[in-house]
Amino acid sequence: MSSREDILESIRRNTRMRYEKPDYAQLEEEAVKYPDLLARFKEVMPQMGGRAVVLQKGEDVNKVIKGLYPNAVRIAATMKEVRCGEGMQPVTCATFHPDDVRCSGDLDGTDLAIIQGRVGVCENGAVWIQQDVEQRAVYFIAEALVILLDRHNLVSNMHEAYRQIDTGEYGYGVFISGPSKTADIEQALVLGAHGARDVTVILV
Repeated sequence: MSSREDILESIRRNTRMRYEKPDYAQLEEEAVKYPDLLARFKEVMPQMGGRAVVLQKGEDVNKVIKGLYPNAVRIAATMKEVRCGEGMQPVTCATFHPDDVRCSGDLDGTDLAIIQGRVGVCENGAVWIQQDVEQRAVYFIAEALVILLDRHNLVSNMHEAYRQIDTGEYGYGVFISGPSKTADIEQALVLGAHGARDVTVILV
């Protein structure tokens, strides 16, 4: 049993009063819904400080990535290929796989990480990232992120997203919405404090 499960089991044993799960049906019915998910996602991403790029038919995803980040030298990719339309494209612009390193600290200095998104949320630009590599630090330590997301996996709101997400074999996942942002100190907005400075979602 993992330390996480140990903690949860201890909470269960020491919880004296239990409550029924609230009924969220009314909230879900009133949640925002968009008629054109792709257009809305493209609109909201700049508001979150990132960008959304729609891969056109016949385009090479590697050329698109290199065009967006021409100065990236150390490039990690969590996948070897990506489904684009009816076929697969190899991800050849990467220089290494995150699990090739000995420890997470060795990922320091990664210019760009190419990762897979599972669900995109149109109300806030959040993309669900399910951990699919051992070195999950790659999601946060890279200077820039490219998230490859199937354009058919867009939903309107977080209620719909939570019905679809999973944490996979590693038991971890995270929503990423644009670059890392904080304004805790003197209300000055700082990008990249806790994660990537730049985030692009490529809708394939």
